[in-house]
Amino acid sequence: MKTHLLSLAFLFFSLAQGLHLNPKCSSQDQGSTLQVFHVYSPCSPFRPSKPLSWEESVLQMQAKDQARLQFLSSLVAGRSFVPIASGRQIIQSPTYIVRAKIGTPAQTLLLAVDTSNDAAWIPCSGCDGCSSTVFDSVKSTSFQTVGCGAPQCKQVPNPTCSGSACTFNTTYGSSSIAANLSQDTVSLATDSVPGYTFGCIAKATGSSVPPQGLLGLGRGPLSLLSQTQNLYQSTFSYCLPSFRSLNFSGTLRLGPNGQPKRIKTTPLLRNPRRSSLYYVNLVAIRVGRRVVDIPPSALAFNPTTGAGTIFDSGTVFTRLVTPAYTAVRDAFRKRVGNATVTSLGGFDTCYSVPIVAPTITFMFSGMNVTLPPENLLIHSTAGSTSCLAIAAAPDNVNSVLNVIANMQQQNHRILFDVPNSRLGVAREQCT
Repeated sequence: MKTHLLSLAFLFFSLAQGLHLNPKCSSQDQGSTLQVFHVYSPCSPFRPSKPLSWEESVLQMQAKDQARLQFLSSLVAGRSFVPIASGRQIIQSPTYIVRAKIGTPAQTLLLAVDTSNDAAWIPCSGCDGCSSTVFDSVKSTSFQTVGCGAPQCKQVPNPTCSGSACTFNTTYGSSSIAANLSQDTVSLATDSVPGYTFGCIAKATGSSVPPQGLLGLGRGPLSLLSQTQNLYQSTFSYCLPSFRSLNFSGTLRLGPNGQPKRIKTTPLLRNPRRSSLYYVNLVAIRVGRRVVDIPPSALAFNPTTGAGTIFDSGTVFTRLVTPAYTAVRDAFRKRVGNATVTSLGGFDTCYSVPIVAPTITFMFSGMNVTLPPENLLIHSTAGSTSCLAIAAAPDNVNSVLNVIANMQQQNHRILFDVPNSRLGVAREQCT
């Protein structure tokens, strides 16, 4: 089969000489804004060992999304500009990364951004199964372990006590993690947070754990929002760069100051059983100018079953429950016309000839978000193969949950305003 190279540049741009040798990778963090970049960019140390064909790449991304959806289904629970980069090959789910400085003196790590997780996890020296880049806690004068009697010990999953130190075990995708609950100074851009509580990973199995760590942006008690409530007032936004981005061109904007004044918003919904997730009310979907006929039950929010719709930064391709996806897919195919439809893995709407794709509009309570083709299609560069980058939720995993994923969020400013219980979306070129 003829090899196709996915046009998303993360599949073929090599890392330059590493994080410190490329002048574009020098820190441009300022104020409360952090740069964001893709893991395949010259600024990332996570380059794939060999080039992948387009088909291999798409199938690999789908497999990682499957594990991500499994993780989501298991969940029950000032201003700062932080540069964001695309982090596709951070092994499992979170696909965008930010720089963080940890400890005294500071050690720089690239942490994956995850809106559906709470606690931060960082691989520490001596970790069994972690990557070669770890946080050396021994060298930090401000590092300390958290005792069993501390209130934070009750806020982690499956806490246990090893002597006087609090430890915990959890799963993430297909991985398991054993960590020591710890505290140290964490700096994002120019803001320092002393005594930040995080999991210092002692043992990791599987390939799902982000190699240099994870920054949780969920709504739980140990998330960045909760631990910096006085600093950032539980408000943040991000603009995710496209996969073609070569450096930290996106931003994670922390705090209410500097957020867009004019932005369409929809109410945030809270699910006590999945308290970390950012649920919204998706009421309809339009393909082109026509609203698709979808059973209301496929979009309805149900806290008991976990059904509904969330925005998630770690899933790559939007997943819709089967009745919703089938209706959207059929309407999309009808608008495209008589071109022959082929399949690739979980994508069943691919074309080997150029097509004119209709827009797709997600209609939320009080807000419509219309996605152009760049947010809807993945293309090959060798040839003209393209696929609709939306798929059906797996029958056995998360079959009740619609996930608005990061490809569909790219080049949009996504606002998470927890105090005012709203989520906003506005077009913004951050690539």
